[in-house]
Amino acid sequence: MTTTTASKSEFLAKIKDRKVHVGIIGLGYVGLPLALSFTEKGFHVTGFDVDQKKIDTLMKGETYIMHMDPTRIAVAVKDKLFEATTEFDRLKEPDALLIAVPTPLTAQREPDMKYVVMTSEQVKERLRPGQLVVLESTTYPGTTDELVRGILEQTGLKCGKDFFLAFSPEREDPGNKHYNTKTIPKIVGGVDADSGELAAALYEAAIDAVVQVSSARAAEATKLTENIFRAVNIALVNELKVVYDRMGIDVWEVLDAAATKPFGFMKFTPGPGLGGHCIPLDPFYLTWKAREFGVSTRFIELAGEVNVSMPRYVIDKLQLALNDQGKALKDAKVLVLGLAYKKDIDDPRESPSFELIEILLKRGANVSYHDPHIPTAPKMRTWPDLPEMESIPLNNDTLAGADVVLISTEHTAVDYDQVVKHAKLVVDTRGVYRKPYPNVVKA
Repeated sequence: MTTTTASKSEFLAKIKDRKVHVGIIGLGYVGLPLALSFTEKGFHVTGFDVDQKKIDTLMKGETYIMHMDPTRIAVAVKDKLFEATTEFDRLKEPDALLIAVPTPLTAQREPDMKYVVMTSEQVKERLRPGQLVVLESTTYPGTTDELVRGILEQTGLKCGKDFFLAFSPEREDPGNKHYNTKTIPKIVGGVDADSGELAAALYEAAIDAVVQVSSARAAEATKLTENIFRAVNIALVNELKVVYDRMGIDVWEVLDAAATKPFGFMKFTPGPGLGGHCIPLDPFYLTWKAREFGVSTRFIELAGEVNVSMPRYVIDKLQLALNDQGKALKDAKVLVLGLAYKKDIDDPRESPSFELIEILLKRGANVSYHDPHIPTAPKMRTWPDLPEMESIPLNNDTLAGADVVLISTEHTAVDYDQVVKHAKLVVDTRGVYRKPYPNVVKA
């Protein structure tokens, strides 16, 4: 296949007949559910990951993601529709390669593209005519048609003629009981018209709704816009939290009341900082790219400053609360409740809990944590120097033994009546306690 027309018609026919072999690079919270969505529509999927433990778990029909039903994996493996491997030389086998690798930030809050570059280099070494490559990793506008295309075309193959290239941002929301990979509309944009059409056709075979936009850059910008919208509004309520606290007003009471308005208001809630794989990172991808065009993104950067300041605000509130009880933060026993970045999941990526723990340790506190979904604290790229920690049991003794209990993530499995009854002091960053308690400080 060396011409667009031949490649395109053959590819579309293979999609229709469920004969397209799909390869997914990165089997995390994005890649794994995407793989299963395709297998459940009859497609053969090969998953690629560098973590052999993940591969071994999947091939046993088991899961390493809490909200992922292992039965789905077991069925896909049993039916020989899904296999997982660390052998990247097999990238030449699939007809479509969907890339779902991390796009973190550097210490200077600039895009860290090493995983996208490394993966694109791996694909380049095996790229064959007729393949479709789709980047799913959240990134700045221009990544797909500049960076990825540039690497792939080093083969001598030309995008839109010999191979196809598109961007389709992941929109995963781990733990969401109302929406999943299959039911969340999929944004798709091609580097060229044929690439966009083929990528849209592929996703339409597995996803309920596909929204095709005019270009890969428009698709990249769409994803950033969604998360910048959330980041800015979270910054707003975080700032209101600080202001209203100074005024003696409960921000959660105000937000609950404001949310009763049936129009013109969308409720966002404050917290100890931003967490997850998108909101803490994505706005900075646009601010970085905007500098190339001589544009200052002051509004976005201000929101980032507010959100980044929240962990220190929380620790300052905690320290003052201890002072009021005649206790110094140095050598105090602090029990952090919740390590995941949000409620009822086992996903710790960019969780503000790690930032809180790091600040507490630097100020001399003795820190432990409890999270029913994360028994062992994983090593984190952003906080590489944190000590190894394991979740401690949550019982009357551990609560009473702590000088302060810091609620960082609100998990349904935690008995907060037990917490407030037995803890000497509770710092609540999530609005768990709506009525006042003498031992609860909201932060």
